[in-house]
Amino acid sequence: MSVGGILVVDDDETVGDVVLRYLAREGLAGRQLTLGADLLALITADPPDLLVLDVMLPDADGIELCRSVRISFPELPLILLTARTAEEDRIAGLSAGADDYVMKPFSPRELVLRIKSVLRRAGAEPATSAPDSLPIWRDDHLVLDTAARSVTVDGGEVALTAREFSLLCHFVRHGGEVLSRRQLLTDVWQWDFGDESTVTVHVRRLREKVEADPARPQRLVTVWGAGYRWDPVGKQSWTA
Repeated sequence: MSVGGILVVDDDETVGDVVLRYLAREGLAGRQLTLGADLLALITADPPDLLVLDVMLPDADGIELCRSVRISFPELPLILLTARTAEEDRIAGLSAGADDYVMKPFSPRELVLRIKSVLRRAGAEPATSAPDSLPIWRDDHLVLDTAARSVTVDGGEVALTAREFSLLCHFVRHGGEVLSRRQLLTDVWQWDFGDESTVTVHVRRLREKVEADPARPQRLVTVWGAGYRWDPVGKQSWTA
């Protein structure tokens, strides 16, 4: 864990204090920010390992902040907190770039488990993503370097969030297999429960970044009633 630790942005100091104490029990450093106005400057000066961001802040719209953070810091793991329970609110948060979404009131222990899961997925995928220790996968137009955690399409680098990168690695490793949303929640998110719309939103975001025409995907196709399947375009290979 770097000095950045876990940054909790929530105007309720009591909530922040409880979360920081639970983080400390797990050996995770944490700090709290109660306003959103200076968030981007703070992240620039001292990047956290993960950001926990409340959607409803007194001085800023958490969803818009999430979008801004994702543009400037595409690989920063990010979890949204919200008291809004409607499905469209959850989808809006995930579409803005969040890796996970926790609704208030929440169990601090569950939040810490979600934090550890997101951190693990952000850092562990390269060790298991490539068969036979070959780190680079490519087809005709896409190159996935699991060691460098980089993706290029038609020679241009694509910015993926930590969760999107893990999801892409998982699809590539299981190319040709039909993977259900429930399977993906278990294997990529490491959740035993959760809203399957989370997967739907992340798949849509991934298509927007790796497909020539996201509305007519060629690589990441939907198998109606079953899930998704990764179909490489042209010749595929793993190389060192």
